[in-house]
Amino acid sequence: MFALLQLLVVGFVVLTVVYVALSIWSRRVRRAKLINEWNDEGRIGDQDAFVQDGLQEYDESLRRKLILGVYVVPIVVIGTIIYLTNFY
Repeated sequence: MFALLQLLVVGFVVLTVVYVALSIWSRRVRRAKLINEWNDEGRIGDQDAFVQDGLQEYDESLRRKLILGVYVVPIVVIGTIIYLTNFY
């Protein structure tokens, strides 16, 4: 039982680190794309407001929510492996 608890705690910590790193990376990529879009289109006005509006849309997007799969996929895979190992 202690081994399972240890696996869950370590796994949660590792997945949290991966989730945070992936979230930061994805947000930086989106910010860079918004800045490039601003520069390519030769817009006039406030670039920071354009980028902030784009990032706000990104925060509400499906892509942002799909990053939570970092938690779901490994849990499903480990659960499936444990089930198949014990019951088949």
